[in-house]
Amino acid sequence: MSAQLDRLSTVLDMAEAVVIGAGAGLSAAAGYTYTGERFERLFSDFAKRYGFSDMYSGGFYPYDTLEEYWAFWSRYVMCNRYEPAPKPVYEQLLSLVCDRDYFVLTTNVDHCFQRAGFDKQRLFYTQGDYGLFQCSRPCCQETWDNEKTIRAMVERQQNLRIPSELIPHCPNCGAPMTMNLRCDGTFAEDKGWHRAASRYGDFLRRHEGMSTLFLELGVGGNTPGIIKYPFWKMTAANPRATYACVNLGETAAPVEIDTQSILIDASADEVISLL
Repeated sequence: MSAQLDRLSTVLDMAEAVVIGAGAGLSAAAGYTYTGERFERLFSDFAKRYGFSDMYSGGFYPYDTLEEYWAFWSRYVMCNRYEPAPKPVYEQLLSLVCDRDYFVLTTNVDHCFQRAGFDKQRLFYTQGDYGLFQCSRPCCQETWDNEKTIRAMVERQQNLRIPSELIPHCPNCGAPMTMNLRCDGTFAEDKGWHRAASRYGDFLRRHEGMSTLFLELGVGGNTPGIIKYPFWKMTAANPRATYACVNLGETAAPVEIDTQSILIDASADEVISLL
């Protein structure tokens, strides 16, 4: 791994632009794991009653009532959005790029980049934000901050239910709210989402043909069309670009960009720390 690390360090030093593509593996490396000891510690009561064995499955469980639904989701959002990540991986990553021309594209919805100090104008959260509500219909493309409500739900829930008066409803149509997460065709792309998408597009256009590092961290095969495939395509189109893939157990690149690729089979926290 040392030779690949040395090469990545050199490319990072020389790059005129750095585009970070971050997936779930990066947050897992920072300690936001959804299974194992952390799940048992935070959700053993839910697991015992409903039978699921990880947080992700709990998010899709067909709860009988909104009081139960929001009891789970409020605790889920609290521990994965408002409580600090166990490891300073995002802060260490920022120290590597803070004096460079960078942009972040991420499918993560835990807001770790912004909380670590990354420039908000250089972030595009494509899949939503745990910190936002939206209308479940949706009747509009709007979102609402949820921290105050989420904290109240966590504090007041009993027997895996929240008080009925805390169930959030859309202020426009009265329908129940839901999380602003892209899981089906009802995802609300608000004005902030479109502004971020525009800034990302502008960044890519301004750096066409320049020495660019496409740094992919912890991106798996769940939604490769958002980060992985575009990074491959843009690297192939620019002979001065480098594609770096850091992912434990899942690294690959097309043969067409073999000489432009750096593949490191390791966890993101290990690589970032060594860099």
